[in-house]
Amino acid sequence: MTGAPADPLGTAAATPGQADHSGSLLAGDPLPIELAGLATVTLRDALVISDLHLSAGAPATLARFLRFCAEEAAAHAELLILGDLFEYWVGDDTLNADDDEVSRQVAAALRRLSDGGVQVYVMHGNRDLLLGAGFLRATGARLLADPCVATLGARQVLLSHGDAWCTRDVEYMRFRTTVRQAATQRQFLAGPRAARLAFMGAARAQSEAGKQAKAIDIMDVTPAEVDRALRAAGLTLLIHGHTHRPAVHRFALDGAPAERWVLPNWDFDTAAGAPVRGGYLAATSDGLRRVELAP
Repeated sequence: MTGAPADPLGTAAATPGQADHSGSLLAGDPLPIELAGLATVTLRDALVISDLHLSAGAPATLARFLRFCAEEAAAHAELLILGDLFEYWVGDDTLNADDDEVSRQVAAALRRLSDGGVQVYVMHGNRDLLLGAGFLRATGARLLADPCVATLGARQVLLSHGDAWCTRDVEYMRFRTTVRQAATQRQFLAGPRAARLAFMGAARAQSEAGKQAKAIDIMDVTPAEVDRALRAAGLTLLIHGHTHRPAVHRFALDGAPAERWVLPNWDFDTAAGAPVRGGYLAATSDGLRRVELAP
């Protein structure tokens, strides 16, 4: 979401402390923002993806992801999902909702990977920042902090969804700060599922409309912020998603060679004749390799 609704996450629909039968948090579960993600992780043979935006409205993309889990991902040691696995996520009660078969199909596919010995890692994106403890239990996945440092053989890489560095989009950054506050999430998740869905639909529509009025570079990462993050981590290699602009950027950071690998978004539901998009990075001790997926 790039816009900043007057009522971020629909907090007006819920009263603090009010939780009816459709509230999404189980007793004892922390808020998504309170979950402690892994700050470091060691990888052996990983696939890295992001920005799939899975939903019932994109059946071909969903089908390709399910096949990806059964085929490509199942043959590797780790699967990392760096945000926006779903088009939106209004709470973990989605997994039990009669109107959302997609979430159960995705959770089951990830659970099969976990049970088969593939370590699944997920990171919050801007669309699914409300993935919580219930989703982690259902899938067997582990949550990554944003950013997170991954060790690949003798080299380390900084992992992030990437939206935290889109600082030229001032409106979005203000919104991002608000929706990552515990009070905002608590009120939103206590509300009825129908109200949460209604808000998310309106926010998505506002986001798409807002994009049309913004310059392209505003919605990309700010290079100086990327440099700052790499310096803070003491690294020269970065993988992120969010921008839907897959590329490998090679540049100098304080005189040293550095690389920024941008993950592709997935879209296998394009109009007839239009190219599809989807792929992953294969990350091993030998380095990084981009792989495009066929339909």
